Amino acid sequence: MGLSPERIEPPYQADPGLEGRLARAAAPVLEGLESELAGARVGVLLADRHGVILRCRAGEKALYRYLEAVRLAPGFTYTEEYVGTHGIATALEERQDFRVFGAEHFAVGLQPFVSVGAAVRDPLSGSLEGVVGLTSLCADADTAIAAWVRKAAEAVALRLLEERTEREHALLQEALQIERRVQAAMADMARSLPGSHDTSLSSLTDSDRNVLREKATELISGAGRTAVQVPLSEGRMATLVSRPVAGASGEEGVAVKLSFVGDASGHRVVPVPSGSGTTPSDSTPAAVIPAPTPERSGAAPPDEPPGQAVPGVPGEMPSAATAPGEAGPAEWLLAVGHPELGRLAMAARERLELLYDASIRIGTTLDVARTAEELAEVIVPRFADIVTVDLLEPVLRGDEALVPSAPLQRAALGAHQAEPPFFPVGKRVSFASSAPQARCFAEGKAVLEPDVHAVPEWLAQDPGRIREIVDYGIHSLIAVPLRSRGASLGLATFYRRRGSRPFEEDDLHLAEELIARVAVCVDNARRFTREQTVALTLQRSLLPGVLPEQTAVEAAHRYLPAQIAMGGVGGDWFDIIPLSGARVALVVGDVVGHGLHAAVTMGRLRTAVHNFATLDLAPDELLRRVDDLVIALGQEGTSRSGGDDVIGATCLYAVYDPVSQRCTMARAGHPPPAVVDPEGAVHFPDLPAGPPLGLGGLPFETTELRLPEGSRLVLYTDGLIEDRGWDIDVALERLRTALSQADRDPEQTCEAVLRVLPGPQSCDDVTLLVARTRALGPEHTACWDVPADPAAISGVREAAARQLTEWGLEDCAFTTELLLSELATNAIRHAAGPVQVRLLRDRVLICEVSDGSSTSPHLRQATATDEGGRGLFLVAQLALRWGTRYTPRGKVIWAEQSLSPTPASLDASAW
Repeated sequence: MGLSPERIEPPYQADPGLEGRLARAAAPVLEGLESELAGARVGVLLADRHGVILRCRAGEKALYRYLEAVRLAPGFTYTEEYVGTHGIATALEERQDFRVFGAEHFAVGLQPFVSVGAAVRDPLSGSLEGVVGLTSLCADADTAIAAWVRKAAEAVALRLLEERTEREHALLQEALQIERRVQAAMADMARSLPGSHDTSLSSLTDSDRNVLREKATELISGAGRTAVQVPLSEGRMATLVSRPVAGASGEEGVAVKLSFVGDASGHRVVPVPSGSGTTPSDSTPAAVIPAPTPERSGAAPPDEPPGQAVPGVPGEMPSAATAPGEAGPAEWLLAVGHPELGRLAMAARERLELLYDASIRIGTTLDVARTAEELAEVIVPRFADIVTVDLLEPVLRGDEALVPSAPLQRAALGAHQAEPPFFPVGKRVSFASSAPQARCFAEGKAVLEPDVHAVPEWLAQDPGRIREIVDYGIHSLIAVPLRSRGASLGLATFYRRRGSRPFEEDDLHLAEELIARVAVCVDNARRFTREQTVALTLQRSLLPGVLPEQTAVEAAHRYLPAQIAMGGVGGDWFDIIPLSGARVALVVGDVVGHGLHAAVTMGRLRTAVHNFATLDLAPDELLRRVDDLVIALGQEGTSRSGGDDVIGATCLYAVYDPVSQRCTMARAGHPPPAVVDPEGAVHFPDLPAGPPLGLGGLPFETTELRLPEGSRLVLYTDGLIEDRGWDIDVALERLRTALSQADRDPEQTCEAVLRVLPGPQSCDDVTLLVARTRALGPEHTACWDVPADPAAISGVREAAARQLTEWGLEDCAFTTELLLSELATNAIRHAAGPVQVRLLRDRVLICEVSDGSSTSPHLRQATATDEGGRGLFLVAQLALRWGTRYTPRGKVIWAEQSLSPTPASLDASAW
């Protein structure tokens, strides 16, 4: 975002709107909070929906200098775009309460503070209006600070309710007056009742109260005479009856009575407890009245005509009960309210329910396109008939650099009816500069068009398509930009067609609140996509791109990343490493965990295995050294990150020799390989498991197998056979079935295996390596024993020259004779017998000299007066590569040279 932790430079507004609706509603609440905190080192803050500080006061004057140093003062804009993480800034970004303590602040100047922000929402529209915040130095932090700020935010929200339109305010006052009159009449009546001090009545459950309250509000908003039955807990059934009533002073409204089906005469019915709607702080506009014990009354029955007023009560006695011994259930007055106020309450509840559903149904996956689709699923048809979501193409790719001029692509299209005349998903879209969508995206502000027919700019942008849209019945739209952390991601457009009312101002606020939440989810998905792309790119760059040239095996491989929900990238790897003597090493490994850390660890281990393999170590010795490396990496991660990094891995390492057709292998906690003979029979060799890498202290064991030419060696990671819905034996049997067919090449084998494995519930990445063996027959090899006499070297040279002539490699004879002379002479003079010379004709010509000594020669730079020390230097100049490998009986010094008829040139100046 271009922020520096060393500087805080929020923009300043000279006129921050101190007389606005939010500031007026919050003033008395914050003054009360400030008086409670007088003398405390706590700052009380108020910011509007754009992050502009409207109020900043501290209980102790000494705190002001700390606040001013970080620009916490009226007029400054405190959003993450300018200050990074902060209680107010992050609460605005996340659309919920947030606390940031000490070093959790991005800016260094804010790290001495603890800051808490609580979101303030309009109770009717549900839109975010601002944030109430408290801040103090960390040393002065109080555990109750979060409760204080939440209580203040709720009080401000209730005062915002009174800041609504004059009509809404009048309705609220009327409801409160009616409620007070009903309560007064109820109190007078209760005092005159015998046994009115009996408090042994049981209470309804919280669920019952909510059901009755919501149903009463619905009946009031209907403004008619209605009777409904409401099922309650424990199998009870309540009856609610609504009827128009009029008070003694002319107030009009609707009263709702409560009775219980099946009640015996005189039976005490469970009353609605006090506190449900009896104070102006209750968010339910209908006044829910506490009911006393039933009394004998001559009040009119529920079906009597409206308009008969009872003094002090609008239209009805608070309770009308059947006397003991009389038929019929007891009745209680449940609620009184104004129809229009009830409709406002119903609309507010629908908005809040929509916001709640959006919060739990949008953003369930970290996938950009799916998040856009979830918005369409939630919105249609509850809020709009059609919704389109258009995102910048870099957002869909997960790119970090977002350019507003980048093309838009349709990410989601939701419609109540099929086939609306809009561009489909995946299509690039554009809007004329005068269109509402273009103005919305360019200015970063939501645009409301209650009647699109009155917007000639919109009608003129694409006459043909717009005419289809108009004929489809579209008459109203809202366009809202998707912005998160200061970056534009795209826009969403809501449409209503014939049969639906036009969008209004409250709908605009709701759309802004919805898209603000969606934008955070889309941005999180974009960042996750970016991280996964980076990790996957890193991992694929660390895996072999093109298999190396070698003739020992014919190989094919597959790699399948893990599911996105599991991190998308794991630590699986494979390798094919050409070794000396025409041999090849086959490696498959798996690092514990997923994500970037696992990919980086995999790269380090693959490099280590590759380097150890070039030393021609035996499989068990190689795994032991890699085990030591994993332990060292784990200790390094522990000391760096406080013990959070756990490094572990499994590995299978096999070396195949095409001359002897034998394969030597060892494994460290890895699944055993599968071997398919040339006839198609499959078996899993009994290879000792060994401990996983990183445990240390236990040895690894080597097993040797003979693999006839045409055998297939199948190596894989546990993600191929481990599935939560299958037993391991079932998976291995499926693998056996997929492999048990002769005459398949490695590519066909990979395809056959992946058609049946992994299982549908596999959540790990999968690596599969299939190698079909080849043999280097006697016609490609030549071997001679060399007596321990330097004079025998001439005979070896002659025999080698005859063999090269037989192979048609006469042009290589001179270089080969030089190499054999130097290597064999060194073995005779400085090593122990027996000495043997071997030539291998492969992709290159390989000269090998073996002896019984374990001492390896070293290349050195001879001085002008030295009589020796130039032999290995000569070998290094003539050979493509050379080296030493150890055997159980000694060592082998080998050198490879090209089969080109032109011998390698010698640089005489370097001698």
